Amino acid sequence: MSEKARCHIRSKLWIEDEAGNVIFGLGRLRMLEAIRQHGSIRAAAQELGMSYRAIWCRIKATEERLGIRLLVRNVGGSSGGGSKLTPQAEHFMEHFRRVHKKIEAESDKLFEKEFSSCLHPDSPD
Repeated sequence: MSEKARCHIRSKLWIEDEAGNVIFGLGRLRMLEAIRQHGSIRAAAQELGMSYRAIWCRIKATEERLGIRLLVRNVGGSSGGGSKLTPQAEHFMEHFRRVHKKIEAESDKLFEKEFSSCLHPDSPD
């Protein structure tokens, strides 16, 4: 390691069902945030560099696995359609963000505790 290397621990967090199917994670969180911002799955897909179908399939699978609706979809037409997050989606996203933030903070503490002597060999334990 370099003289003053700063290291950080990183991990991925997701929720899965008993069969190992992904229910929710950072990717789906980003999808929903983009849909909220743009009011459209199509615009969210464009922003994220994904296909409409990829986002639609993941959101639909999450809805089925959670048993809640995440989006209210308005079919196109003269008004142009669009999608809006449900209150349940907003609530779920907030809980996920909170858990994710706590896990990151605890991981950072554990990393510093376990690796401080390796990363800073001259400092006292």
